[in-house]
Amino acid sequence: DSGYPAYLGARLASFYERAGRARCLGSPEREGSVSIVGAVSPPGGDFSDPVTSATLGIVQVFWGLDKKLAQRKHFPSVNWLISYSRYLRALEPHYERAHPELPALRDRARRILQEEEELAEIVQLVGKASLAEGDKVTLEVAKLLKDDFLQQNGYSAYDR
Repeated sequence: DSGYPAYLGARLASFYERAGRARCLGSPEREGSVSIVGAVSPPGGDFSDPVTSATLGIVQVFWGLDKKLAQRKHFPSVNWLISYSRYLRALEPHYERAHPELPALRDRARRILQEEEELAEIVQLVGKASLAEGDKVTLEVAKLLKDDFLQQNGYSAYDR
């Protein structure tokens, strides 16, 4: 794979496995945690790159940054269609206790955004006017989700 050593995946795994809870040296005895946030920039955005594919096989959370979103000044430019977390099951007890409606809302929002992506291709070919009314509503709801929920407000006092 483009001159990468065969042990690449094992080395990356040993690096990422350092994250987690840790007992600190010295006294008094104390406990802490180590977080690792990796940044991988595959050449040409090619996710089949060996470093990228090995990293994606290891990490539990992935935020895929999207150049097109950044060019449209949509920040954070995290692509909601390719990003994921494998911690959803671990959070289920919290959701059941504190926010039982949240998993269903999250799943519904993801479905709407996925549908919007599929409808965008149709709109480019034949125009928005040819869509069914329900599909037009889906496009508008997706726009609200993206612009009002997923996009950071550039005019917030804490961002100045």
